[in-house]
Amino acid sequence: MKFQFEKYQGTGNDFVMIDHRKPFLVDLTTEQIAHICHRRFGIGADGFILIEEDDEVDFKMVYFNSDGRESTMCGNGGRCSVMFAHTLGIVGTEDIVFRAIDGLHHASIEGDIVHLGMNDVSSISEKIRGIWMDTGSPHHVEVVDDVDDYPVHKKGRIIRNEIYGVEGSNVNFIEWNDQKLKVRTYERGVEAETYSCGTGVTASAIALHHLGIAQKDSIEVSTPGGELRVSFEFNNGVYSKVILAGPAQKVFEGSWTS
Repeated sequence: MKFQFEKYQGTGNDFVMIDHRKPFLVDLTTEQIAHICHRRFGIGADGFILIEEDDEVDFKMVYFNSDGRESTMCGNGGRCSVMFAHTLGIVGTEDIVFRAIDGLHHASIEGDIVHLGMNDVSSISEKIRGIWMDTGSPHHVEVVDDVDDYPVHKKGRIIRNEIYGVEGSNVNFIEWNDQKLKVRTYERGVEAETYSCGTGVTASAIALHHLGIAQKDSIEVSTPGGELRVSFEFNNGVYSKVILAGPAQKVFEGSWTS
């Protein structure tokens, strides 16, 4: 198996990107994708993304976690997909529309910043020690006192498995300091803390508002991998016009042979 790839990162969340408009990896297995994403034996990435043709919109994004399984929406992967599609000449910088597993997403590009429209959120559930919502992927959000020193991997793994079962949930630990929201995320499928999670950052900003900790509708977010911004409108119990904004950058390109 041989293919060309590009590596992209969005606030430290990194992805192997493939131009798959002419499909050629149709027999790619879960084990092969996991091997490609392995940080010691492969290219190394949090996810694997195929950019494919779509008859109705600009392109289709197909996302796989680093464990090799096709997964739910990835916000940072979506932003990187938009930038990758732009470099391929598929899209310009405005009025971008693409399809992901959770439906259509609208986006625009400003320099190296991608503004990505996320799904509306209308249902938020109370859980043990936190709240849960679906922002394209399932997310548990829990407020802690000192997120910088919090045992994210240990606590996140327990919550992911013991509260949410086999399918699991991503788990976010957040801290608000009146100026900026700090977020650290344990991602299912990666089964570790990642530098950033776009759907997790989105869920965390909405949780901050839902819990009454902050009344802002535009929130600066700090993750171990960098800075993001989440904005939204809130009316009649629904969070709409949700936008995730942050950098998406090419790291390198190469050829994979195995």
